[in-house]
Amino acid sequence: METIVVYSAESSTRLKFVLDWLLKERLHLTYTITSNEAETTNLPFFISYGKSLPNSFSIPDEQLLWKKGTHKVDPHAGTWCDIPTLFAAEAGGFTLPFDLFSAIFFLLSRYEEYYHYHADKHGRYPATHSILYKKGWLQRPLADEWVTAFRKQLQTAIGVNIGPTPFLFRPTYDIDMAYSHLHKGVGRIVGAYVRALLKGDVRQINERTKVLKKKQKDPYDSFRWLRQMHKEYDLKPLYFVLSSFKTTAFDKNIHPQHPAMVRVIKNLARESAVGIHPSYFSEHNNMMGEEKRMLEHVSGQGIHASRQHYIRMKIPQTYRQLQKQGITEDYSMGYGSHLGFRAGTGNSFSWYDVANETISPLRIYPFCFMDTTAHYETKLSAAEAFERLDAMSKKLQLTGSMMITVFHNFSLGTSAEWKGWRAAYEHFMQEQTKVLAINHFT
Repeated sequence: METIVVYSAESSTRLKFVLDWLLKERLHLTYTITSNEAETTNLPFFISYGKSLPNSFSIPDEQLLWKKGTHKVDPHAGTWCDIPTLFAAEAGGFTLPFDLFSAIFFLLSRYEEYYHYHADKHGRYPATHSILYKKGWLQRPLADEWVTAFRKQLQTAIGVNIGPTPFLFRPTYDIDMAYSHLHKGVGRIVGAYVRALLKGDVRQINERTKVLKKKQKDPYDSFRWLRQMHKEYDLKPLYFVLSSFKTTAFDKNIHPQHPAMVRVIKNLARESAVGIHPSYFSEHNNMMGEEKRMLEHVSGQGIHASRQHYIRMKIPQTYRQLQKQGITEDYSMGYGSHLGFRAGTGNSFSWYDVANETISPLRIYPFCFMDTTAHYETKLSAAEAFERLDAMSKKLQLTGSMMITVFHNFSLGTSAEWKGWRAAYEHFMQEQTKVLAINHFT
């Protein structure tokens, strides 16, 4: 296919960021940018940004891509091809009724997260502050929907088929607590018994006793089952391991050098790539580097991926810290409190540092569903949670996007608290592999 010419009277790093993601990554097209209107005169087709020109596919310009730093904006909402839009244009005469480029930049850069806000109890940007939540669009991959509709209109205008991208699925897991009862040390075990006695929780006491006497498997130990399932369905997982050196109210995994934890990490590393799950306070006490080095030593792998524990991510500080530690992929782009698409997409993208106006080498992989969010925050049953997940999966399938899910070993074990989740998860996996198989043969 010939190179697409994009006309724009101005140019910026923001425009390049958008075009690289939209045209190169999502549509597999090559492009050049020109600011010389005369160069477009004899072209049979080109994309015109900010001006409606003859023979062009024209897109209005709402000026966001020419700004520097963060200036609070209030994007007008609209509709296009039955899809909600941002940065709807007041003036007509354009092929598209909204500034697609600014809309993509706004969502992918997480522009609104640079505004002043009151963080939640974990120091996080609240999902309720986001425009996607306020508009009721959080569980729609809007940017992916825009790309799909844009592809269809663009190929009609060009007269050349632009093939859709395939749906992809990658299961990921956070290993916050490898075991519920085992390998906790005398002090923690005694404390757990005392708390259960004070609550009169006989079931918990009996379960713990049976596990410690090795008459029953630890309810959080789902590792062998996960390995078997991934092998059966030919899926490549990614595990994020909490490797905290100190037990806190938020970091409850056993020490990464404990023989039992070493076995867990080595087994995970034999199956797939392992990423770091930085401890809750690692950002404040500069422990992430030490935790990463320890995980690399135990796993025998170089650690290049991360996901923040409790999704404690603050832009741009967290991303800059990750880059200093040699992290090239981050999987924290989602909310710990709400299900859905924080950046409006299931596809990965480069992190755009708005404060420095640079495209970084750090790659961002968004997730749309986390088990603990569905269970604890949204109070959904297993059936309700997987109904939500299935609905989001179908949207991603239609847009040829990627779905990344977050589960924990404890939700897929045998804990009574998570009854029904393991069976529902396996059924969900079966359905996803059917879709992947269809994509493979079409």
